[in-house]
Amino acid sequence: MITLISRKRSSSLALAIALATGGAVVTTAVFPTEASAQRRDRDRDRDRDRDENANDGGGYSNEFREVYGPLDELLKAEGADLSGIRPQLDTLATTLNTNDEKFAGGNMIFNAGIKLQDRPLQLRGMQTMLSSGMVPAENVGRFNFIAYQLANAQNQQPLARTYLQAAIDNNFTTETITASSLRVAMMESFFAGGEYDAGFTYLMDAINTQKSQGLAVDETWYRRGITVAYENEVTPTVYEIVTMWLSDYPTDANWRDAINIARNLNDFEAGEMLDLFRLSRRTGALSDASDYDFYVEVADARRLPSEVKEVIEEGQAAGVITESNLFIAEALGIANDRIASDRADLPALERDAGAADAGLRTIVAAGDAFLSYGQYDKAARFYERSLTMPAVNANEELTRLAIAQIGVGDFSGARASLNRVSGTRMPIAQLWTAYANQLEVESAGTPSITPSSAPVTAETTESVS
Repeated sequence: MITLISRKRSSSLALAIALATGGAVVTTAVFPTEASAQRRDRDRDRDRDRDENANDGGGYSNEFREVYGPLDELLKAEGADLSGIRPQLDTLATTLNTNDEKFAGGNMIFNAGIKLQDRPLQLRGMQTMLSSGMVPAENVGRFNFIAYQLANAQNQQPLARTYLQAAIDNNFTTETITASSLRVAMMESFFAGGEYDAGFTYLMDAINTQKSQGLAVDETWYRRGITVAYENEVTPTVYEIVTMWLSDYPTDANWRDAINIARNLNDFEAGEMLDLFRLSRRTGALSDASDYDFYVEVADARRLPSEVKEVIEEGQAAGVITESNLFIAEALGIANDRIASDRADLPALERDAGAADAGLRTIVAAGDAFLSYGQYDKAARFYERSLTMPAVNANEELTRLAIAQIGVGDFSGARASLNRVSGTRMPIAQLWTAYANQLEVESAGTPSITPSSAPVTAETTESVS
């Protein structure tokens, strides 16, 4: 009788595959012992002929044994020539009918693939073992991960994702492979094939699942999603991810990156840049001398002298604006000359804008003036009125209404206003939404998440090279 395993434990072949992560997953085929196999054979002999058990889900037929035995000896022989073994392995595959046969035969095919350095053969063997349903529970996640890597290496992305998901579902991890890195690998699988919509849908679902379970979202997920969306100009998805990222990790550096993403992907006009710079100022992202110059330019010391003066003095106090900057010096002089009269005009402007027959231009000017002076309740009132009038620039007024609402602590109202913004101001509205979310969390005393300090850039994920 041909037995399926040798009595010598040292003759068992290991299932091994090197990983691009720098480690290795090593698993060993787990066959029943020879004694247990013989006991099972005797039990089945009492009830039926052994050669009729091919359809009962278990056992080994004579046909299988006749093919398996010679192959087993050949693979175990030291220095054996395996160059012509593939036809025999193909024949073996045709005999795999029971679960026992699939597990044992798949193991042999996989190990032969390792000896021959044949990844397709390794994948075939791993698939066969997994299909048997006999992989020990503690190895199911590991075996699926190996199948994922083998399929991924052969650019069989849909198949690779099937096995990767199974590895995730079976909680596979190692010292160097985390559950989070497996999620990133799944995203990468979609992104590698240019399936951006599917990749971002997976990312969003993963984020929402984490949050629904009260778990923190790994910042790597956000950073990789943002990097891919930014590099491929996938909008508005990039802003949706940025908004969630900032809500969870609102550092000055992250705000700076987020605002630069919006600037780099858009050609904003002066009024739009003004509201973006206002956000930069609020979030600590205003740190470059050229940005202070640009902010002062779009704010215009003749229109908003108080805001220009405050911005310049903040830049000087931070050591970013130097005395040698002639443009800034001139703007500060204009602002200083106009502030007193500008303040004195506010009551009259409020009265004129509040009149029943006030025109749109006067009402908008009042909203802008009071916003620049930080009188947010009055600014909100005028912006709300402007939105009821014909020919209003609704996207601009909604943005500034939201800024005023944030100023008075009406975060839900601000989000409602920002949700109505469309067109070129949409990215700006989404960033202001993230800021409203941040302030609301801070006002509630919710602990912040400690972010990583890594820049937003492409990450290396686990895959077979």
